Amino acid sequence: MNKKKIYTDFPLKKLNTFGFDIRAKQYFEFTQTKEVLTLLKNKQYLLLPRLILGAGSNILFTKDFDGIVIHPNIKGIKITEDFRDHILLKVYCGESWDNLVEYAIENNLGGIENLSFIPGTVGASVVQNIGAYGVEVKDSVEIVEAINIETSELVFFSNHECKFGYRDSIFKNEYKNKFIVISVSFKLSKHPVFNTSYGNIEDKLKKSGKINLSAIRQAVINIRRQKLPDPAEIGNAGSFFKNPVINKSQADFLKTQYANIQLYPVSDLETKVAAGWLIEHCGWKGRRTGNVGVHDKQALVLVNYGSGNGSEILELSKKIQESVFEKFKINLIPEVNIF
Repeated sequence: MNKKKIYTDFPLKKLNTFGFDIRAKQYFEFTQTKEVLTLLKNKQYLLLPRLILGAGSNILFTKDFDGIVIHPNIKGIKITEDFRDHILLKVYCGESWDNLVEYAIENNLGGIENLSFIPGTVGASVVQNIGAYGVEVKDSVEIVEAINIETSELVFFSNHECKFGYRDSIFKNEYKNKFIVISVSFKLSKHPVFNTSYGNIEDKLKKSGKINLSAIRQAVINIRRQKLPDPAEIGNAGSFFKNPVINKSQADFLKTQYANIQLYPVSDLETKVAAGWLIEHCGWKGRRTGNVGVHDKQALVLVNYGSGNGSEILELSKKIQESVFEKFKINLIPEVNIF
């Protein structure tokens, strides 16, 4: 293969939204499936530690990566099937997630409008099962096309086979760094049903006087801009922790102790707790420790003030976990991938 495609000692500062100045031992980017298949024929690369890296918006590097980083960058969006009530849209892994949402809304296709303004790529969206404002990407996924790194086989996963969970999928666990997502087929509705009950979307819509896909997208964008820092201005990876799910009896007890605790029913037995609320009520919101800290508008976001490193963020996150457990007896689990 073209040796120029493999870079050594490659800087990843622009491929992690914390903005840490770390490097990969080797780096490979592909824009066509055949390019990565050629790479996989060379078994020396299969022996190295590997990381499939999209836009780096959900990752924390604590040190240089001593292996090969594979960066999928195939672009493209196309309608593969057009039915009376919905369409199937095939989207390649390297497409910006928010570009896809914008495309859907411009074509009056509903289902992912609540996921507006989430950073990252389409390929990474299914690995993480991104979600926001009562919607998850799994709600629209039909088929995930991926390459088995060991066999170079192209495999198609149904929604069920992806084993989606809360910010979770088979690609994040048992198949972590064993498959490369090539494309995702989404089922989007021509007659969307709006989901505006989560957060303060309804309040934003009342002020705009409109309820349609574009208005919902703009409302979500406005909310996210108000709450979340721009990684181009201050390094961060969005929500650092998952919202914990606890049993209902524990939630009921906490409600008696903290009347304004933010709880969201999951089932008759389980309740989700807003991690940001827990962190804020442990006194972390807006606190700075050295070169890193907790964002002053959203306690769920850990930030790099410019000269921090991944170890500092990791240490801060552990202190937050300890204080939340001490006060509320709840374990916070990181949402970001830590290397």
